[in-house]
Amino acid sequence: MKILLANPRGFCAGVYMAIDVVDQLLEICPNETIFVFHEIVHNRHVVERFQHRGVIFVESIAAIPDGAIVVFSAHGVSPEIRLEAKSKRLATIDATCPLVTKVHAEAIRYARKGFQILLVGHRHHQEVVGTLGEAPDSMQVVECPADIASLVIHDPQKLVYLTQTTLSLDDATVIIDALKRAFPEIKEPPVSDICYATTNRQLAVRAIAPQCDLVLVVGSANSSNSVRLTEISMNCGTPARLIDDRSEIEPSWFVGVNTLLVTAGASAPEDLVHDLIEDLVHRYGAVVEQHDVCHEEVEFGLPGTLKSMMRERGIDPAGRRIVRGDDGARLRDWFADHKIPFRTVDLTVKGSSPAESAARD
Repeated sequence: MKILLANPRGFCAGVYMAIDVVDQLLEICPNETIFVFHEIVHNRHVVERFQHRGVIFVESIAAIPDGAIVVFSAHGVSPEIRLEAKSKRLATIDATCPLVTKVHAEAIRYARKGFQILLVGHRHHQEVVGTLGEAPDSMQVVECPADIASLVIHDPQKLVYLTQTTLSLDDATVIIDALKRAFPEIKEPPVSDICYATTNRQLAVRAIAPQCDLVLVVGSANSSNSVRLTEISMNCGTPARLIDDRSEIEPSWFVGVNTLLVTAGASAPEDLVHDLIEDLVHRYGAVVEQHDVCHEEVEFGLPGTLKSMMRERGIDPAGRRIVRGDDGARLRDWFADHKIPFRTVDLTVKGSSPAESAARD
């Protein structure tokens, strides 16, 4: 069996940032309980690892004791949640992905200008819930073209659409095209709301999946961007399976499979990919090629709320950055240490970057 390993895959800079925020809080507040509102990112293993270190995840601010430390997850929260946290005197640390914050800012700006906003996304996804809360009286959610008929539009000249950052480009395009047909004067955001990492991981699957007999996506079922990767593969004509880790693979999947694509959603840890590769090599004597479709070199600053807490505790945050860089050398070392045949194939095309979807923090 030949395994084609998609690059990019796995953690994006926003996920790195959110996880790093909790890691640093555990370091600087060793004797305090850290609460996180909602899952910090949508990955079962990430959440369970933090739970084993004493972090408590909650779905209600009311469940947090007054005066405690709470982290807002990468998906963002509504102003209502922020006010509730303030009323309980919570020390709030905001780990919202900067690209989600960009969408929130757009919603506020357009609502203030009197626009009605059509938010393209999944109604019950945490990111959409948070964005909707920024301007609930001005915003309606559109999950599919069929929703358009039931929209209440007051002035087609003052209409704009925004999108959930983790949507499939294919799905978003279908809905946006339908909106433009229904409302020819609808405005669009200055740059795409779909995040660079979502775009690049989908681009890699779209480029590589047609060469393969099967695609395995490492990610959790509640991870929107991971689910989208499986859908894109199937749209390309290649069967795909979404797995949390190697324990979920079934031998029957690999009957007749000569070429396998392995990728991971933006919230899936790389060590889970390594475990899966090691297992497949052991079972099938597989060789591995990493196909580099695009490269990501992304930095985000630490959240201001975390910097403030560091200063209060005598820690200088100056110069600390969240970097999602190219781990090629580390990956080659891992394969060499495990004596797994490995090479890299450069298929580089121009991918999306944060500069194209939001100003950097």
